[in-house]
Amino acid sequence: MDGATLYSIGELSRRTGLSVRTIRFYSDAKVVAPTSRTPAGYRLYDVDALLRLELVGTLRELGIDLSTVQRVLNRELSMAEVLSAHADAVDVQIQMLHLRRSVLRAAAKLGSSPKETKLMHKLAQLSVEERRHLIDDFIDGAFGVEGADANAVAMVRAATPNLPEDPSTDQVAAWVELAELLSDEDFRTHMRRVATFQAYQHTLGIEVEAGEELMELTRQKLVEARSSGIDPLGDEATPIVDDLVRRFAEVFTRTPDAEFRDWLAQQFEVAYDPRVDEYWRLVWIVNGWQVVPNLIPVYTWLIQALRRDS
Repeated sequence: MDGATLYSIGELSRRTGLSVRTIRFYSDAKVVAPTSRTPAGYRLYDVDALLRLELVGTLRELGIDLSTVQRVLNRELSMAEVLSAHADAVDVQIQMLHLRRSVLRAAAKLGSSPKETKLMHKLAQLSVEERRHLIDDFIDGAFGVEGADANAVAMVRAATPNLPEDPSTDQVAAWVELAELLSDEDFRTHMRRVATFQAYQHTLGIEVEAGEELMELTRQKLVEARSSGIDPLGDEATPIVDDLVRRFAEVFTRTPDAEFRDWLAQQFEVAYDPRVDEYWRLVWIVNGWQVVPNLIPVYTWLIQALRRDS
């Protein structure tokens, strides 16, 4: 093979592995123009055309569009620029495929309906910026009140949920639940109330009246119950709750009956809501953090246990 050698389309096809039809298409599109023609009008190509065709074939196999290939051949774009940009695009495609796989697995695991699967996919596909906007909108709506606790706002922002590029099934499911919770205006209203409550360093009346010793014992028992995975609605919770109810009844000189349990639950419900626990649980799952029981509000566990038979 030398610079004077000319090749027919058939010979180029055999040397490059490209079909005659494809080479003819590239020729018509002026990506690889013929060097000359035979007396009968058949196209002939030189070595440079052969090399250009091989490069075109390689770039097309990598998924690079024909117009970009043409710009590379015309030296309008460097090969490094094109390959780098294409690698970035492939990274995005891989990320979306990972996310799609996680959504499909989550939907299959949860037995989601077509409508739920569509919602799950839509929420999971939000960009990092869109997710950040969702969180910022929630924080501004929940904590953007006069006198809101700056520490509480900082804590929520520091724990912004960040769905990883290749999330697990549980992380996708948690993110979908979290997104719906953040859009719940009633939950935002409750969080605003909690923020104001905390800002002025209010203490639950029952915490003052019951005394520091009993409240510390209560927190200790509730933390232990949660860390042990005891369901507040299960039988294992009964002796724990019965003991606490008895202790509180003694302090308040009340009978530890159903009426007192209801009253006790009401006292703790002033500033606590099970959805707060749920919010932090979902955040930890999405971020792939280990749940630390001591950092989760524990009174919701007690409220659920007290309300079990009501």
